[in-house]
This record gives sequence, C-alpha cells and structure tokens, in this order.
Amino acid sequence: MLIFAHRGASADAPENTLLSIDLALEQQADGIEIDVYQLGNELVVIHDRWVSRTTNGDRALSDYRLAELQALDAGQGQCVPTLRQVLQRVQGQCLMNIEVKGVKDILLLNENINKAVSEFNFSTEQFIVSSFDHHMIKAFKRIAPIIKIGALTANNPIGHAKFAQELNAYSVNADVSFVDEAFVIDTHSRGLKMFVYTVDEPEDLLRLQQWGVDGVFSNGPGKARKALVDRSKS
Repeated sequence: MLIFAHRGASADAPENTLLSIDLALEQQADGIEIDVYQLGNELVVIHDRWVSRTTNGDRALSDYRLAELQALDAGQGQCVPTLRQVLQRVQGQCLMNIEVKGVKDILLLNENINKAVSEFNFSTEQFIVSSFDHHMIKAFKRIAPIIKIGALTANNPIGHAKFAQELNAYSVNADVSFVDEAFVIDTHSRGLKMFVYTVDEPEDLLRLQQWGVDGVFSNGPGKARKALVDRSKS
C-alpha cells in the first residue's frame, strides 16, 4: 500500500509548505499530495481560495500578486510556495499527486510537469494529476495523455468507479467516509487504482489494507507506515 503525505505532512508542519515537504521526505512517504491554484502566470501550492485559514492574510487568493502572497506568514517561518519550488525541493524522490483546484491554463500545468522531468530528476510516471473538476482532468488528459489522472470523489457514486473509467483515469481518489469494500472491488475490476483520503486513524488504515486499497493520503505518513509494519509482525 502506498502512503502519500496529505498536503505535505500537515500534522507536524504548516500544510502545503516546503517544511511540510521536507517532513514528508524525512518520513519516507511514497508520495506527496499538494493542492494547486493558478495566480496569474504562476501555479501556487495552497488549499483554499481564501488565504486566511493557512496564512496571516485576509483576502481571496486572486487578490494577491505572487510577491505579496509569498510575503505572507504561513506558519513556522514558511510562505506559500510555487509548484516549481516544491518540485525543485522534491527532486524526484517520490511520487507527486497534484490536486488541481483553481487552474484555468492546463498548458501551464503541463509545462511545470515537463520542466520537472527535464530539470528536477522526475519521470512522467511519478505524477498523478487529480481533481474534483472532472472536466479539467479530461481536458488535461487530452493534451498530456502520458500523465496519469486521478478522479476525485467525495461520495460513493451510483456505478461506483464507472465515472473514473469513462475519464480514462488511473485512479479513483475517494473520501474515506464513503469507501466500502464493494467500491474497492468495482474500482479494481475496471483496471483502476483505489486511493483514499484522509486516513489518519490506524483502524481505518488497516481496514482499507484488508480491502486491497492501493494507497492512502495521510497527515502522518510515518505513523501510517508504522501501523502497517506492526500489523505485518503480528
């Protein structure tokens, strides 16, 4: 089972910051999940449309210029990084799940991934582009067919993973609250991977492992890995 650091590793560092990225790498996460918005001609790593929850700013993200945004305090001396800064920090050491939230220019996203491959020791196989905006990931798949896409869902749809198969997705990225064994079985029967967010409790993790889930997004990847190791020893 793959363990992704959710928003970096936000239990012990400010989420979606370079510090959280460093922590995820220290904990030997198999992958890192980050959230991306477009700000002008730059992609920035932040979870919300408004910056007040994760920084000392109080406006909508779109009201800032990049320099203004990066001058805000995101906690523990951190700022809001760009996607390029995150990828440069990771240097191909693990998988990257890029959750696209507010991105209009999918060519810009593809350009960032291509530069990471050419400059930062990544392979195209290390990227998953995911979103709740299924129109966007469908369009992205058309221009970048080699890059894997993950179809996000916060429910257990009628037809289970049929929607993701129709998108030519690599994975279903589903909310832990709604995943059941039937959903996992259906996902695998369609040749797709099942990834589940946000899995922070060992009981949830071990149940999902028993069902054959392929990976989880966790705020504590080190703790999650320990739970799996402990189970294997029992």
